[in-house]
Amino acid sequence: MSPLLLEVVTPERMILREEVESVIAPGSEGHLGVLPRHSPLLTTLKPGVVRYRKGGRWERLAVSGGFMEAGPGRVVILADAAELPSEIDVERARRAMERAKKRLWERSPDLDVARAEAALMRSLARLKAAGVEP
Repeated sequence: MSPLLLEVVTPERMILREEVESVIAPGSEGHLGVLPRHSPLLTTLKPGVVRYRKGGRWERLAVSGGFMEAGPGRVVILADAAELPSEIDVERARRAMERAKKRLWERSPDLDVARAEAALMRSLARLKAAGVEP
């Protein structure tokens, strides 16, 4: 089977450019799997973990949302933000998760629920990508 070229780009930099066997991404309507010779696809991504298979091993990275374009030999992820597991500050992600949970639990009248939920999803994605149970 021919490989897929996976490119993960943020506004700041190229995060990843690798030949991979397959990709699983957190689409806004559910997880999407992409194999070589995939039909053209453009979709939005929600915060979560992108998994990709390279050399028979599953690797992962965290994304905080964005877009994915897939085609027969290439997958491009344009992410708002993305981090490889080696770049994730686990303690910072845990603190962010606890802050988001506390805000959601207390539900003050001026709470922006969507923003607090997005912060919680981003922190959970970072922890999962780092291989840490939340």
